[in-house]
Amino acid sequence: MAAKQIWWRIAGLSGASSIGLAAYGAHGLKVDATMQKTFDNGNRLHMIHSGMLALCPLLKRPHLSGTLFLAGITIFSGSCYAAVATEERRNGRYAPVGGTCLILGWLTLVL
Repeated sequence: MAAKQIWWRIAGLSGASSIGLAAYGAHGLKVDATMQKTFDNGNRLHMIHSGMLALCPLLKRPHLSGTLFLAGITIFSGSCYAAVATEERRNGRYAPVGGTCLILGWLTLVL
């Protein structure tokens, strides 16, 4: 399978899951305002970077950029989702690692 197809499939799955989670967060999630903010922040970055995954095939280093964006989504947003699902803020402790991956993903655009 070509690099373009792989990243477009991953982007499609990531984007679809971010929309599904957004709908759940808006209509089914029953948490306090602080946890809602945590969920919304994780979901917003999940959505934005799903779009970046779709652009990866157009970049000079699609696998490097895609891997960093995917790791960032998984670690940052996953950490936020885990914190909300368990109502334990300590489950968000890996968010800075994910955020760093997202920053590095953006920096691959200048390589």
